[in-house]
Amino acid sequence: MDDTTIEIRAVETAADLKTFISVPWAIYQDDPNWIPPLKIERKEALSGKNPFFRHARWKAWVAYDGGQPVGRISAQIDDLYLQTHDAHTGFFGLIESPDDPAIFTALFGTAEHWLKQQGMKTVLGPFNLGINQEVGCLVEGFDSPPYVMMGHAKPYYGNAIEGQEYEKAQDVLAYELDEYMYKIPEIVLKIRGRLADKMILRQVDRKNTAAELEVLRDIFNDAWSENWGFVPFTREEFGTIGKEMFMIVPADYTWIAEADGEPAAFIVLIPNLNEAIADLNGKLFPFGWAKLIWRLKVRSPKSARIALMGVRKKHQNTRLGPAMALALIGALHDPGTKRKLERIEMSWILEQNQVLRNIIEKMGGAVSKRYRLYRKDLD
Repeated sequence: MDDTTIEIRAVETAADLKTFISVPWAIYQDDPNWIPPLKIERKEALSGKNPFFRHARWKAWVAYDGGQPVGRISAQIDDLYLQTHDAHTGFFGLIESPDDPAIFTALFGTAEHWLKQQGMKTVLGPFNLGINQEVGCLVEGFDSPPYVMMGHAKPYYGNAIEGQEYEKAQDVLAYELDEYMYKIPEIVLKIRGRLADKMILRQVDRKNTAAELEVLRDIFNDAWSENWGFVPFTREEFGTIGKEMFMIVPADYTWIAEADGEPAAFIVLIPNLNEAIADLNGKLFPFGWAKLIWRLKVRSPKSARIALMGVRKKHQNTRLGPAMALALIGALHDPGTKRKLERIEMSWILEQNQVLRNIIEKMGGAVSKRYRLYRKDLD
């Protein structure tokens, strides 16, 4: 493709945003493992209603060739990230493009120019939109659909990003456990017996949603505070996510472990919404709502994802920390078996987080997907 035919247009109007959201349909039309996102959800997530934008600003662009939209990219600056890490790093995200270097060059050049104008000296990504949302470019595991709130990509994306002079910053992993639902691992049974008097497991109290969500947020922000790229969840962000999450997550999929009289760890298992929406082509109307509700409430997805989990820092390097993590995972066995779950994904896990990786592997988990985050210094 001649790069002189490529036009990059900023997303400025509701019609532009609609086009931006629709770009992936052409990219993945021949990919059986791509799950079309719900367009109404994408519109909400990319609107001012998203509490992420209370502490972040963004810009988005669509690439056109011959008047037809062919690619897209976004750039974000997260003020909480700047405060937590450094004052000169921005993000790119939501990248989609056909296998054409000219389009990738035009998109990245536009996003990087905007970030430089805002005073950024380094760019990280992809983040869709921040560290606590969908992150990374899929570089391994193209042969299966992604789980809920995890990304998919064409196999050429990684090389195309590296072709824009980006280098690996971090890999995050997805683990899949398929045998876990048939038999509780021996190590979990031993932990239950040996340290049962040191911890109390309880379900999240859905009658006190606001207070319980604040408990989970506090544990999460403490547990992950020293991890790569960490940005704390704000109260508004976690509250919004939690209220939406509890609409589809059964009560016995959310657990808290208490130690020394205080909440010390938690886990949330989310039914794999992607199973339920795979054939809706991004549309809930006119009959998608009914199908979605039936599939979630009656048929129930056969897979689920552990998307939120944390153990307070003060317990992480003790015998009790890993024990609580194992016990919480074990608490999901009976609820999952009742709903005939066949597979669980644990994601995302930092590549160098060997403690958590060891726990998952002791449970029989195996790496199923690898997502890569890239960095580039801006001249």
